[in-house]
Amino acid sequence: MAIYCIGDIQGCDSALERLLSTIDFSPSRDTLYLLGDLVNRGPESVSVLRRCMTHGDAIRPLLGNHDLHLLAAAHGARKPSRQDTLRQVLDAPDCQSLLGWLRQQPLVRTHQHAGQQLLMVHAGVLPGWSADDVVTLAQEVHAVLQGPDLGEFLHQMYGNLPNQWSPDLQGVERLRVIINALTRLRFCSPEGVMDFESTESAAAAPEGLLPWFDVPGRRTAHTVMAFGHWSTLGWLNRPHLLGLDTGCVWGGCLSAVRFGNTLADRELIQVHCEQAQVPGQ
Repeated sequence: MAIYCIGDIQGCDSALERLLSTIDFSPSRDTLYLLGDLVNRGPESVSVLRRCMTHGDAIRPLLGNHDLHLLAAAHGARKPSRQDTLRQVLDAPDCQSLLGWLRQQPLVRTHQHAGQQLLMVHAGVLPGWSADDVVTLAQEVHAVLQGPDLGEFLHQMYGNLPNQWSPDLQGVERLRVIINALTRLRFCSPEGVMDFESTESAAAAPEGLLPWFDVPGRRTAHTVMAFGHWSTLGWLNRPHLLGLDTGCVWGGCLSAVRFGNTLADRELIQVHCEQAQVPGQ
């Protein structure tokens, strides 16, 4: 049995199919963790969702910002942008089944491997959160996504404020901070104030900001983490950190990591992708 993490697919099902063939994926033997942004901007979002549903528990996604954007668009909470390619999902005859499956997926996943925990998120975590905090806070959002008030919540989900965590936050503001950290975060201040303007590489951090994973004293620093979301960062491989968004939709690669006997035993497998979007257009 092999364990894999796969970075942002963003509707590039042809690339996903080639990657699964390259790793000789078997749903009866292997487990794939998908690090969010299954859909949007690529040409085959419907096919990605259907493929994931077909393989049951062998493919275990978590939600990224584009996946939440699809749910918001379906509930009239957000108009598709010029770069969006969500209409094919919204017009599909099995749309409600696809959306029902998507809203059952969590924002965070964990996996115990050789006595060590792997913590998986789409974007990042705030420096004051422990691994247990991350899981617990994500579950608060997950309960709303599965609940009867989803549509009402999605109409209030968007926004950059509050931009800093406080355990005293309540209601929509509390959930918004959790979602923004887990699905949108790249840079923050040493105090954990989030920035959502810059999408540059980690080497081009705005003044006074750091990549979330480089903030001194981050409480998850000794937890092995895997994330996506940051295509300008690309492949990142540190003892306790894996960045796996390698820009599939922009003409880069779709990347998977196969874990061996331990979480330190890693193999990178990549397939090159046809460019579906041009940055900045």
